[in-house]
Amino acid sequence: MKKNVIVIVAFLISSLTFAQNSGKKLLDEVSAKINSYENIQLSFKYNLKNTEENVSQEIKGKATLKGSKYHIEFMGITQLFDGEKLYTINPEDEEVTISKTDNEDTEGFTVAKFYSFYKDGYSYKMDIVQNVGGRKIQYVKLTPIDSNAENKYILIGVDTKAKNIYKVILAATNGTKITVTINSFKTNQPIGKKLFVFDKTKYADYEINELD
Repeated sequence: MKKNVIVIVAFLISSLTFAQNSGKKLLDEVSAKINSYENIQLSFKYNLKNTEENVSQEIKGKATLKGSKYHIEFMGITQLFDGEKLYTINPEDEEVTISKTDNEDTEGFTVAKFYSFYKDGYSYKMDIVQNVGGRKIQYVKLTPIDSNAENKYILIGVDTKAKNIYKVILAATNGTKITVTINSFKTNQPIGKKLFVFDKTKYADYEINELD
């Protein structure tokens, strides 16, 4: 009996280890393929819900990424990152905020970090598989290693054939759930060089705030 228990425990440990390694491996394959593209254009749907606070919000957005540079249009606001500075353009307030940022900046959850945020601070486990329009979507569950983290878990849905992220579901400890779904995904498209350049002359009437 004791021997059987040991065998079962050993099997469970090995299974969990495999699930963690294979989950990380799948996400690494996605990241490697994404990094092989010259540029990416995508549209996405952002959904936020908190039933306790009776909050529900759904917003569409689009983004173009090339290397470390990106151009994002979301919630009526445009963000340009030219590789050195981040320009946040808010037409409603007629305001432009310029800030220095870099790849080490971990605040927030932007599309530009969509394909690399998973690499640190999480344990991995294969989760459910879904069939979405004939596509096999394998979910990987990420659980924060830090017990005081603001997120309970993150689910990443991967199109196993295309090796691309289809959906990300983030469950926060405060009851908020954020779902980001990729609606369209194009690569290596012809894009103008000025897409990632802030043209100050277009915003002559805007208040421009440059942060240290």
